[in-house]
Amino acid sequence: MAIRVTLDRVLLDRRMSLTELGDKVGITLANLSILKTGKAKAIRFSTLEALCRELNCQPGDILVWDPDEASDSEEDDEPGASKAVAAE
Repeated sequence: MAIRVTLDRVLLDRRMSLTELGDKVGITLANLSILKTGKAKAIRFSTLEALCRELNCQPGDILVWDPDEASDSEEDDEPGASKAVAAE
């Protein structure tokens, strides 16, 4: 996929752990891990807003478009499988 998640870099810059971010935003560690590893297929704007608010950053600091990245086709996904990340 050409969209990369750079949450690790932002967390490192802010000296914040994934657990601490999850507590502040109200997202489980499992869902944050899905997002961080690039396995999420979608993210709600409300979740993105909460992440940006707590990390004091812009959406472009977390999500980067890289046209050189190979695009994963939906052929690799199981039918009906969705890994959307949402605040609980």
